[in-house]
Order: sequence, then structure tokens, then C-alpha cells
Amino acid sequence: MSGGEVAGILVAVFWAILVSFIAVVLVRLAQVLKATTKLVADVTEQAVPLLADASTTVRSARTQLDRVDAIASDVQEVTSNASALSSTVASTFGGPLVKVAAFGYGVRKALGRAGGAPEDAPRKSSRRTVIVGRTVPTPRRRKQKG
Repeated sequence: MSGGEVAGILVAVFWAILVSFIAVVLVRLAQVLKATTKLVADVTEQAVPLLADASTTVRSARTQLDRVDAIASDVQEVTSNASALSSTVASTFGGPLVKVAAFGYGVRKALGRAGGAPEDAPRKSSRRTVIVGRTVPTPRRRKQKG
């Protein structure tokens, strides 16, 4: 065998190894593509019902929000009506009630004076003197022996 024949055999073996390597890579790539196709089909098969459920849920939520909006506007109307009623009652009965209370206070004062207690008489009260930051107790009263 000559040198050219040996070189030809070496090149042929190299090309055979290279072609085998490329064939193995292509077979693996085909397996990956099949698995990917199956995965995409499964995801699509599961995603369509999920999207339908999500769409139904969003529609239901929108309906509920519309109801809540209607309830909120009704509550706002009731609140404004209650406020108007409160101010009407206050303006209608407030003035006369203050006058009745003042009259009652005046009658009590007048009856208190008529009962014999002079107006200048010292009142018994438990007043406390306040000093900034503390309270001073009232002086103790001594019992009178009778």
C-alpha cells in the first residue's frame, strides 16, 4: 500500500466517525423535538379549560362588583337622607328643648332659693386645687364632738 491509499483510508474513517456523530446528534434532537411537541400539546390541552374558567370567574367578579357599586350608591343615598333627617330634627326640636331645659334649670334655682337656702351661703363641695402637673387633695375635716 502506498502512502496515498493510507491517507484515503484515514480520511474515509474520519468521515465515517463524523457522520455517525452527526447522526447521533440528529436522533437526539428529534427526540427532544417530539418531547417538546408533546409538552406543548399537553399545556394547550390544559390551558384552554383554565382560560375558560378564568373568563367565567372574571365575568362573575364583574357582576358582583356591579352589585357592590349599586349597594354603595344606595348606602350613600341613605346616608345623605339620614343626615338631612338629623339636621331637620335638630333644627325642629333643638331650640325648644334648650328652652325647656333652661326653664327647668330656672325653676330648680327658684325653688332652691325659696327653700330657705340663702344664695350667699357657702356651698359644701369637694373642690381640689390644681397645681401645674399635680393635684392637691382637699384638707381633711375634723369631726366635731357634740
